[in-house]
Amino acid sequence: MAAFTAQDVKTLREKTGCGMMDCKKALTEADGSMEKAVELLREKGLAASAKKAGRIASEGMVAVYLSDDNKIGAIVEVNSETDFVAKNQVFRDYVAAVAKQASETTAADMDAFFEEKWALDPQFTVKEALSQQVAVIGENLNIRRFEKYEKTQAGKLVSYIHGGGRIGVLIELACENEAEELVELGKNIAMQIAALNPKFITENDVPADFIAKETEILTVQAKNDPKNAKKPDNIIEKMIAGRLKKELKEFCLVEQPYVKDTDMTVKQYIDSVAKVVGAPIEITRYVRFETGEGMEKKDENFAEEVAKAMN
Repeated sequence: MAAFTAQDVKTLREKTGCGMMDCKKALTEADGSMEKAVELLREKGLAASAKKAGRIASEGMVAVYLSDDNKIGAIVEVNSETDFVAKNQVFRDYVAAVAKQASETTAADMDAFFEEKWALDPQFTVKEALSQQVAVIGENLNIRRFEKYEKTQAGKLVSYIHGGGRIGVLIELACENEAEELVELGKNIAMQIAALNPKFITENDVPADFIAKETEILTVQAKNDPKNAKKPDNIIEKMIAGRLKKELKEFCLVEQPYVKDTDMTVKQYIDSVAKVVGAPIEITRYVRFETGEGMEKKDENFAEEVAKAMN
């Protein structure tokens, strides 16, 4: 057991700004030597990245990786501080490597993913490789999330990237005939998902608590509308049922008007392709990532940033 104390870990953390577990690992590897531990953290890029860790990283990009045999797909979101870095080829190559790593991972969550060996250089973990990129690129970066799909039945995995990586969609279609028409179908439906962001695939997928909450909101809205003051409860209930049905058509992917031909629904479009390929087609699942979705955005003045850098 390496000779160091909890106070040594605290001291190293204060010196470098690195995480407690990283400091503990470094001291263990350095056999308790503070100087050697600092050196190890610097070699791994962790000490440099720690200075940037407090900065808001809400830009970045989404990337998708599909295996050559179309059996595995993965989607990732990697964040940066600015959209300038998001357009940098070094950053984009790194995100592509993260997506490939996600396609091969056995991790069930981000903590486990960060602790995996980095495929491009197994002497480092995914987290350590990320810290090295922070040191190279000069901005705080973060791998925010990933999702991996493995096909368990006949069909196609299809992806779509919008706006250079601002939005990404990965979709799985089930069909006994793995015809090439499924790829175009998947792309078109993925574009629909990117544009309209449906919450569910079909009405059967809508949870009862979601319907109950929406009904409650619509009821309050109806009762607060002065135009409904003299209407009996049974009429208001019918109004609410009609509004809920309309909302569900907006929330459910297959009920939405198909964006490329609004005279038909997405379901009718799928059925038309199913006739061509000679087999039923079903959307089994999809995932949509939007860069910075739900995150705090950095309020920055570019002119001020430049002025600060010049001083």
